[in-house]
Amino acid sequence: MLRETRTNVFRCGTLFVLGLLSLSAFGQSVYPNRTIRMISGYATGGTTTVVARLVAQKLTEAWGEQVVIDNRPGAGTMIGTDILAKSTPDGYSIMLSGSSHVLAPLMLKAPYDPLKDFAPVATIATTELVLVVHPSVPATTYQELIAYARSKPGQLNYATPAAGGEQHLVTELFNLAAGIQTQHVAYKGSSQALMALLGGEIQLFFATPVTATPHIQAGKVRAIAITGEKRLVTLPSVPTFSESGLSGFYEQKRMPYGILAPAGTPQPIIDKLAHVISTFVAQPDFQAMLIQQGLVPHITTPKQYADLLAEGLASNAAILSTLRKANIRFEN
Repeated sequence: MLRETRTNVFRCGTLFVLGLLSLSAFGQSVYPNRTIRMISGYATGGTTTVVARLVAQKLTEAWGEQVVIDNRPGAGTMIGTDILAKSTPDGYSIMLSGSSHVLAPLMLKAPYDPLKDFAPVATIATTELVLVVHPSVPATTYQELIAYARSKPGQLNYATPAAGGEQHLVTELFNLAAGIQTQHVAYKGSSQALMALLGGEIQLFFATPVTATPHIQAGKVRAIAITGEKRLVTLPSVPTFSESGLSGFYEQKRMPYGILAPAGTPQPIIDKLAHVISTFVAQPDFQAMLIQQGLVPHITTPKQYADLLAEGLASNAAILSTLRKANIRFEN
């Protein structure tokens, strides 16, 4: 009798576990069946806003479920990123990530691990940075800008969308490579930084093409040079830094914009997200929209994205080590 009771308990327990597994599999198979939140650690108005809206629209069209953008800027994107790290890993909280994901934690103290606490899903596009100056700066080329900056050491100001981000790193690296001294002024987002440049509050800004191109074309700011190995289709007259005489300046692989989920998100959900994202990023019309914004389409698998993040973390750590040896500090 005791043996029979134990057998029945075992069978009931097995059925219960199998039932839970079946419910879990069912939940994943019908994913998504409600609104998805896409967090962005950036302020509105910059390149991430453009990319986020494009991705949200395509995911909504693909699944018929609303994807809402939740902007949580601050602390070099770490506020929004920490929210994602602490979110339920069920696929209903994802994040549009950029270069700051593997940079801010090296410059400022992060409450999360940029690799272990996240599940990479897929990448979307990369962007370069174009150095633009206020029209009051009497320079049209890199060489003229350097000569002018050297004649006014510490008197020119440069903007960043936030302390501890890529533009902060790049400008200080530029200062070191060019042998000049400029002063850092942090703003709350790319839009504010660009408005400060247009208003003459600051003189230099490493902007993304999305935000800078209309003002370059209107003659409101002047483009000096662009990062990367080749010129952009949307800014064909703007030379690269290598062409301008600063060979090797920030020619590392740029960290693409991509989608992250919290660590522990079931693999079937990661795979489903990755598949739909890579599918629409590969479409010619979507790629054309990216290119028109000065972006370069970039498609990866979750594993390839994870490798890029690890490489970016190591590369940025090496750059920061070089800058700190030159007594350049970023900590608040």
